[in-house]
Amino acid sequence: MKQGIYDHFHPDEKPFVDRAMEWVERSAQQHELKRTDFLDPRQAQIVTMLANRNPDVDVRLDGGYEQAERQRAIIGPDYRSLDDEAMGISVLAVNGPGQAQLELDHGDFLGALLGLGIKRDRIGDIHVHEQFCHIIITDEIADYLNIHLRQVHRINVLTDVIPLAELQTVIPRLEEMSLSVASMRLDGIASDVYRISRSKIVDPIRAGRCRVNWKSEEDPSEPLRAGDVVSFKGLGRFKVLEVDGVTKKGRIRVKIGKFI
Repeated sequence: MKQGIYDHFHPDEKPFVDRAMEWVERSAQQHELKRTDFLDPRQAQIVTMLANRNPDVDVRLDGGYEQAERQRAIIGPDYRSLDDEAMGISVLAVNGPGQAQLELDHGDFLGALLGLGIKRDRIGDIHVHEQFCHIIITDEIADYLNIHLRQVHRINVLTDVIPLAELQTVIPRLEEMSLSVASMRLDGIASDVYRISRSKIVDPIRAGRCRVNWKSEEDPSEPLRAGDVVSFKGLGRFKVLEVDGVTKKGRIRVKIGKFI
């Protein structure tokens, strides 16, 4: 039974699949309610797939706002109304001294939180504005961070826990680029996007440093499709916005959005 389930997932995902299966089984058999930490979109997809296989279980996902990338899940028996359950989400507002422009990026804020011993899965989406940052976090760590987060990349900061209704989101900006490619292979498109040779892009893919739709992908020849989100450790990520037909020379026109 379990082996059949594993066939749908990458071997690296097995530990998470095991945990998610346990949550679902406990909810179905022992009527337990499970509130997870923040899940990335691939983990959320796994939890949803496993919950949907069990008719006695429901699942609800929420990351604090409609387009949230990282979300908490509540898994519960099907007779409970999960919409009435609190998601346990807080917003930490981080401000610099006065109204000075902070000039900090997503990685600076994430690094400061991890440096305080906070696990990545306690942190949701991070919204960096010019003069402040709103960080979605689990309720459980809100007071701790409000007391202890006093510096981000050598800049002194002030914090406050604010109501979810006051969250100000940042929609990710995409730098659009048009490519003409011989095929939709992952290695070919990635080498064009990052402007490095195909031979140099193959190594990080085979080493497991590439994810397609938040799922580890080690096959350089994997074909990409419109809507796919590709990320490389150390290089950033991009989205295949549209596949736009074939040129007279038989090459494929592709529109890419690079996250900036």
